[in-house]
Amino acid sequence: MLSVEQVLRRPIALTEKANRLREDANQVIFEVSREANKIQIKEAVQKLFNVKVKCVNTQVYRGKDRRMGRGYGKMQNWKKAIVTLKAGENIDFFAETES
Repeated sequence: MLSVEQVLRRPIALTEKANRLREDANQVIFEVSREANKIQIKEAVQKLFNVKVKCVNTQVYRGKDRRMGRGYGKMQNWKKAIVTLKAGENIDFFAETES
């Protein structure tokens, strides 16, 4: 069983597509653990960010081939989750925190 911190690796918030999805469709994109399923991702987002999740879509990306010296290596496969939030919910990654 994965803990909440192990399920979500990082938000993918600085791409044009991620910004467009956040503004138009109220969706947020995360890189998640490959072993995590949709139910675990939904619970992790709801617990960490205190929001209501409508649905979760996942995609597994194949790792790219990279040149390493004379030979070639392969980057690891990774999983992306597109989380749709319910109406009125919002996650702001760049909000100013008051100390």
